Amino acid sequence: MSNLEAAPAEVACSASQTAGIEVLHPREVPLGGPRAIPVQRTLPQRHRSLIGAWCFLDHYGPVTGPAARMDVPPHPHTGLQTVSWLFSGEVEHRDSAGVHAIVRPGELNLMTAGAGICHSEVSLQSGSDSVLHGAQLWVALPDAARHTGRDFAHYAPEPTALPGAQARVFLGKLAGSRSPAHTFTPLLGAQIDLEPSAALDIDIDIDQAFLHGVLCDAGEIEIGKTALAVGDLGYQGPGRTTPHLANAGVQPGRVLLLGGPPFTEELVMWWNFVGRNHDEIVTYRQLWQARDERFGAVTGYQGTLARLPAPPLPATRLLPRQVSNRKDAE
Repeated sequence: MSNLEAAPAEVACSASQTAGIEVLHPREVPLGGPRAIPVQRTLPQRHRSLIGAWCFLDHYGPVTGPAARMDVPPHPHTGLQTVSWLFSGEVEHRDSAGVHAIVRPGELNLMTAGAGICHSEVSLQSGSDSVLHGAQLWVALPDAARHTGRDFAHYAPEPTALPGAQARVFLGKLAGSRSPAHTFTPLLGAQIDLEPSAALDIDIDIDQAFLHGVLCDAGEIEIGKTALAVGDLGYQGPGRTTPHLANAGVQPGRVLLLGGPPFTEELVMWWNFVGRNHDEIVTYRQLWQARDERFGAVTGYQGTLARLPAPPLPATRLLPRQVSNRKDAE
């Protein structure tokens, strides 16, 4: 998924903290212009840019009917992996590595941009009964791996039974389930569905050095004793008790559990690029605008706009994002 903001810049976002749990509240961002799907963005924020190597999180839907239309023309990425995860709907993926794949609910699509890639995303369902609902996440690549080649992986995890819940582990390991998908730093990514009035201590395979985030998608979710509204991301630092989740409501609940060790390298994130300094971002933009082979080309995309142009750079130099993970590691 592309960041389609016309003038991407850092935005002050509100957060609250209770009993060691920091709650990151989302801000709404349009995806695709005036008639765009609204997405709720919880990462990055000014004071917390990462949770482990997780550096970007958009949560969208459920969007129903004709409005449930995603059409993102070919756009570039550098220095990251994209993680596509759907709860409902279907999205067609095409990229410059020649991959043509369908993103379906409960199935991981993991694209590695490395030194450069471009891809398009188009929802397949339309009409009054269509529903689009999911999350798009980015993972920052460490310096040693950020110039790797383009790659793509697909994995459909089987559900794992937990007390009052079930988990689908799409990255890393949890509760005896392990994803085969390759990442360049240790990560945890899992969908957890909680029954009404269920409580769950996640203490199987949890690494105490990990930072953890819990995105509330549905239900009356609590992490520890802190309530999360739908769209909120609850953050828990390392070295603490294992995450305690509860669904206090009478309807089923659902969360995404994310984790990883502190990522302490400084990053510059602008538009769809992850780099290390201002000059790198300037170069990436110039190469994309010049249709350089660094990013390649997507074949088969049928949209009206052949590729997304990069927005203008800001008048000031881009600065590295605050590495809040470093403080967590100290």
